[in-house]
Amino acid sequence: MPDIRVGTSGWNYPSGRGTWNGLFYPARRPPGFDELRYYAEHFDTVEVNSTFYRVPDPAQTRRWLERTPAEFLFSVKLYQKFTHPDLYFARNGVSDWNLSVGDFDEFRRGIAPVADAGRLAALLIQFPASFHARPETQGYLDWLLAGLDEYELAVELRHRTWSDAAEDTRARLAAHGATWVLIDEPKFKDSVKQGDGSRSVENSSAAHAVSFPQIETRPLYIRLHGRNARAWWDHDESEDRYDYLYAPEELAPFAGVARRAAASGRNVLMYLNNHFSAKSVANAAVLKHELGQRVPGDFPREIVARYPELSGIVQTSGLPL
Repeated sequence: MPDIRVGTSGWNYPSGRGTWNGLFYPARRPPGFDELRYYAEHFDTVEVNSTFYRVPDPAQTRRWLERTPAEFLFSVKLYQKFTHPDLYFARNGVSDWNLSVGDFDEFRRGIAPVADAGRLAALLIQFPASFHARPETQGYLDWLLAGLDEYELAVELRHRTWSDAAEDTRARLAAHGATWVLIDEPKFKDSVKQGDGSRSVENSSAAHAVSFPQIETRPLYIRLHGRNARAWWDHDESEDRYDYLYAPEELAPFAGVARRAAASGRNVLMYLNNHFSAKSVANAAVLKHELGQRVPGDFPREIVARYPELSGIVQTSGLPL
């Protein structure tokens, strides 16, 4: 049967105003407390964001496996050198793409323990809004996907030039066996418009009408970033843009998309990236409940007090954090 998995983007948010400590994790850690092990008691998948900032070490990824159940799956974000030249290359004094076979091999070695164990759900390739559809970027995308074709690939494209040429974009991704990530985020004039002319997800805001791309047999990959338009580009701290709590009625359409995809035979991966103050945890639990899934584990009473919509959905430990 097709599998629908719901989790969060990342599990470690130890600092800042939006820390998870004192809400989902204890403010004071008991001896031997492990965040990932604790997280895996509540969800069966996670999207790893740390691999965007540094190439993972194989010893590190082996420890992920040791700390989680055998059925737990990881989606891993590709290292920024492959996708964000404005971040990586400018910082390192390089003016153009500067990648080699060695870069691919280094990243492969890092995630090999997870992939070899059959625990890699997908490799997420996230491009910034500055990555526009042009002949040179389309060629680069082809080259990159060809170099990673041994993995289940999920590609996030944010600029509307990709959806303006939606037929070409879908065909390009399909040629490499990749799926087009369905994203929910604040909508601006240059935001990607995801729709295939058939099914659409409608919610309370017409500006957020979306639909899932039709790449059959590949998993449907959904990322929900929140809708904090006010702080998306103008913020004091980067975490501020993810300070958004979805209302249950905003999540319900995405549950419907997931159910339809599963009914058509596709596995579904859904990740909440609105991580400020563990809002992604709360929304992921609500989304699992909307899908008729059990929400396992004991949740701290503090997170239920902060997000009352969790009442009746999760079991609370009753123990203070």
